[in-house]
Amino acid sequence: MGYKYIQEGLSTADATEGQLLIARTIHGQLIPEVDKQLIPRELAAMYIGPAQIEGSSYDVDLETPNTMSVNLVGEGAEIPHQGPLFETFNVKPLKYGLRIEITSEMLEDNKWKGGLLTRAVTLAAKRFAENETSLILEQLDNANSTVTGGAAITLANLVRAKQHLEDEDYEATDCLCGVEVANDLIQIDTFTEADKFGSRETLTRGFLGTVFGIRFYRFSTNAAPSTTYSKYAYVFDRKHAYMIVEKRPITQKAYTIETHDLQGVALTQRIAVRYLRAKAIAKITTS
Repeated sequence: MGYKYIQEGLSTADATEGQLLIARTIHGQLIPEVDKQLIPRELAAMYIGPAQIEGSSYDVDLETPNTMSVNLVGEGAEIPHQGPLFETFNVKPLKYGLRIEITSEMLEDNKWKGGLLTRAVTLAAKRFAENETSLILEQLDNANSTVTGGAAITLANLVRAKQHLEDEDYEATDCLCGVEVANDLIQIDTFTEADKFGSRETLTRGFLGTVFGIRFYRFSTNAAPSTTYSKYAYVFDRKHAYMIVEKRPITQKAYTIETHDLQGVALTQRIAVRYLRAKAIAKITTS
């Protein structure tokens, strides 16, 4: 009767009873999460590291553009006084952190190959990198000019953003695109021409191609401050757009809590991103 009962259970597709008879193998290696397309540090105008920051913050002096002019001077007349003007701002790195705690039992009994705590630290480091991308986008949002596009970005939008920079004597060198904007771009003929389109290898790193001398990159909306960034693009001059100030690189400190039989790691970073010149950035929005 027992055999007949099991057979009837299987024939009626009862999931619970059916699974009791199926041998299962647990995959012995944890499948890692997908990597997000982040903004590479090479796009920053400058990176200021810990060795360059004596105190808790960093002062930056900028020459104010177009503050001197050459004047026509009559014979014997006084030569007009001219001098450069400067503006100063202060960047104070803020502290970001998280901690990971894992019981000794979890470390002893986990079914995946490799160190569970080590894997958790790797994931945490990725979260810090994603936070940096978010900070960069927040600063690019200080763009002096905004080009309002329609449902999809157009070449006219790109040309107008490029002109905004050139009107202020900046050079449009790079463009960071949200996912929706990036998908609009690769449907434009100019981008699909063989000599202007990125190879498959470069596409895996978020590089879309070079058009009008501008290098286009895609960033992950999941690493952006908001999902609306998927509809944005930022055209900027790499030499003047933004800077990264890092007082403390990602640092990990291991600890144990004997009373709870836990092992933990605390990770911290002190970092700030700040735009340099708002006129060196143009924002394109789509609906």
